[in-house]
Amino acid sequence: MSDQINVAVLGPIPRDKITSYQGENFEKFGCAVYTAACMSSLAGDGSKVNVVSHVREEDLSKVHNLLSGFAHIDVSHVTSDADQGAVVDLVYVDQNRRNERQTGFMNPILPEDIIDLMDCDAFVFVPITDFEVPLETVRYIKANSDGLIVFDAHGPTSGCSAHGERYHKFWIDRDRWLPHIDLLKMNLEEAQCSWFKGEYGSEELQAINELTMDQLPKFAQHCLNLGVKALYVTLDQHGCAVYHKDETGRMREHLVKRVLVEDVVDTTGCGDSFAGGLAFGYLKTRDFVKACQFGNCAGAQRCASSELDVYGSLEETENQIAETYGD
Repeated sequence: MSDQINVAVLGPIPRDKITSYQGENFEKFGCAVYTAACMSSLAGDGSKVNVVSHVREEDLSKVHNLLSGFAHIDVSHVTSDADQGAVVDLVYVDQNRRNERQTGFMNPILPEDIIDLMDCDAFVFVPITDFEVPLETVRYIKANSDGLIVFDAHGPTSGCSAHGERYHKFWIDRDRWLPHIDLLKMNLEEAQCSWFKGEYGSEELQAINELTMDQLPKFAQHCLNLGVKALYVTLDQHGCAVYHKDETGRMREHLVKRVLVEDVVDTTGCGDSFAGGLAFGYLKTRDFVKACQFGNCAGAQRCASSELDVYGSLEETENQIAETYGD
C-alpha cells in the first residue's frame, strides 16, 4: 500500500525537565513531538502529519520551529490561546522507571479544535493525563470520520494531585471509551488500571502493580467484545502482546519480540514513538501484527538517542523489521 498518509497526532507537548538515570539533566519538548517526528520519517511524498496540541504562550514559537524542521508536519493546530500547556519534571530511577511531577496543565483538546481534520486517515491520541482528551472528542471523530482511532491508555490511567504528583488511577469509565477506539495501546501497569474488580480489600489495593500475563487474555477479550479491533500491551524486554479477532470472530494472541538496542540512551518518548509506528504500520499493511513490528522499531529507534532526528526512514525501518522478524 502507499506510504502517503494524512494523519492527526493529538496530545500534549510537555516541556520536559529530565534527569536521566545516569544523573544527566536536560530540557526538551516531548509526547506528541515524538509521535509526529516518527510518523514524519516514515511518511512518503504528499503526506501530512497534523499536530493538535495546546501549549504555553512562551513555548509556542519554540514548538513551531522544532516541528517545522520535519517533513510533512503541519503545526497550524498547535495553539496557545489559553496559555495552558504541560510542564513535567521526569527523574529516572533506572532505564524504564521514573518519578514524575507535573507543574503545567494543558487545556483539553475539544471537537472544535479538530473540526476540519475529519478527512484524516488516522487519529493518534497520546495523552499523558486524564483531563487532556475528553470522551466527547473521541466520540465526535467516530461519528464524523472513517479515520482509524489509535489510543494510548496512559492518559486515562494517570492523574495529577494538587501538589503536582502524577499517579496511576483506575480507568473506571473504560467501557464508555472502548467502543470508540480501534487500536488500544498500553503497558502492564496501565492494563492493571484498566482491568479491575468490583471491590477490593485494602491490602489488595496496596499490592496492585502490573496485570499478570494470565489475566491479559481475559482483559483483551473484554476490549475486543466492546469494539476494539486490536489491543497492544507492551512488555518491556519481552516485546509486545497483540490481541485481535480473526475472520471467524475468535480471539488471537501474538507475542511480538522486541527489537534489540545495544546502547539504551534515553527511553523518554518510547511509548509515544510506538504509537506513531503502530498507526503508520497499520495504515501501510492493514495487518495487526506487522503494525506492532513497526511500533517496536519506532520505540527502539527512540531509545537509541536523545536526539529527535533518530527515527529511520520507511526503507530503513522495513530493513530493521526484516532483520528482526525475518519478513
